[in-house]
Amino acid sequence: MTQTVQLPLWLFILIVLFAAVTALSHFLLPSVRWFFRRRFERAVERLNKRLKRPIQPFKLARRYDMVQRLIYDPEVSAEIANYARENEVPENVAFQKAAEYAREIVPSFSAFAYFSFAMRVAKILAEAVYRIRTADQNDDVFASIPKDSTAVFVMNHRSNMDYVLVTYLASKTSTLSYAVGEWARVWPLSSLIRLWGAYFIRRRSRGALYRKVLSRYVQMATNGGDTQAFYPEGGLSLTGKLQPPKVGLLSYLVDGFDPEGERDIVFVPVAINYDRVLEDRVLIAAHARGDRRFGARISVVVAFILRKFWQRLRGTDTRFGTAAVAFGEPVSMRGYGKVEDVDQLSGELMGRIEAVMPVLGVPLTATALMAEGPLAATDLEAAVAKLIPLMPAQNVAIDTGAISKEVTRACRHMMQHGLIEDRDGTWHVMEGEQDAVQFYANSIAHFLPSGHNPSNAAGAKQLSAPAGS
Repeated sequence: MTQTVQLPLWLFILIVLFAAVTALSHFLLPSVRWFFRRRFERAVERLNKRLKRPIQPFKLARRYDMVQRLIYDPEVSAEIANYARENEVPENVAFQKAAEYAREIVPSFSAFAYFSFAMRVAKILAEAVYRIRTADQNDDVFASIPKDSTAVFVMNHRSNMDYVLVTYLASKTSTLSYAVGEWARVWPLSSLIRLWGAYFIRRRSRGALYRKVLSRYVQMATNGGDTQAFYPEGGLSLTGKLQPPKVGLLSYLVDGFDPEGERDIVFVPVAINYDRVLEDRVLIAAHARGDRRFGARISVVVAFILRKFWQRLRGTDTRFGTAAVAFGEPVSMRGYGKVEDVDQLSGELMGRIEAVMPVLGVPLTATALMAEGPLAATDLEAAVAKLIPLMPAQNVAIDTGAISKEVTRACRHMMQHGLIEDRDGTWHVMEGEQDAVQFYANSIAHFLPSGHNPSNAAGAKQLSAPAGS
């Protein structure tokens, strides 16, 4: 027992390494994990005290556990069997396909990444690009949602800045889980988005297995109290108007709702409008071609963000006017009753979004110029002043007591954007920019009575319709 045993040095090092790993896994690492887990739980507990809608346990569950729960769900299991039978493949192959979909969809939310990083980035970026305005009723609308309900924000989609803007505004009240399209599935953006609690969807997927995995995840998240946010239009508006809604995600929520369950679902219509949409030229060009192929590269987006941060640090005001967010009247699923037609519910939600659309300086000025332009500065101010009474008073997000100042500011933003020019004291829409000016006027055109719509005015150039429409 006391004899000396000689070993090669490499074997001795290997034994020591195995012993060290065993000691770590059985004695040290569990204690370390427990220590950090306790610190994390205490941090979340403190955070929940200041949030109006605390982070639910569902959102804090481990991603691996959520993936397992999803792929072993009875409804998903039944669809796996259907997939295997219809495609004539073994069930284990269909199971692996479902697991692949689940790993693709399920996020890996990190409260630290969300509140310590994402919220600060969103705040700095939003305030660097826009002056932020919120409607007076927003706080009351959000406070009226019962604590035991799941809030679902239903928003119009004007710009990719919508994600940043609404996430920033909601940061003091709750966390949001977004349905994000395939455009964001690029590294490192995809990893960050998952940490922030968003989940990816394939908008063009028609497979029944994929749809079942996605629908069950959305239903689980909603039943777990996870605040949701989605765009019923399914993509960015190419014309500035609200687009016909798609009912995919909404139908999943309706199908999974149990009127006798513990949680109600409350849909909150959210209207977003801008003095400048960053992607406007890209969207208008896509509409003219009749497709949705956007040529923007992630490198261009990153360069823009870094440039804005640098300008902000230097104290340079380079904001593109105002961005405004307004909440409409919520719709309770329990109060709504049985949904016979999802399209009808979707149409009602879109109508409520339309009803609270913020009215900003650039859309008003664009409307006046398309209807009556070219106009001298004083005539333009008078034309804008005539439009304001046609708008719902609570929607007007400019200082109506300082029309001259607001119109001057709007004209400056539009001139810097290359939309209009001053010719001897008269404002003209620049040649070839009629579509872009109309794009902004369209955001509030639904408030105008028949005959006042600038798109019908003599000489106003229509947005070209896509081929075959």
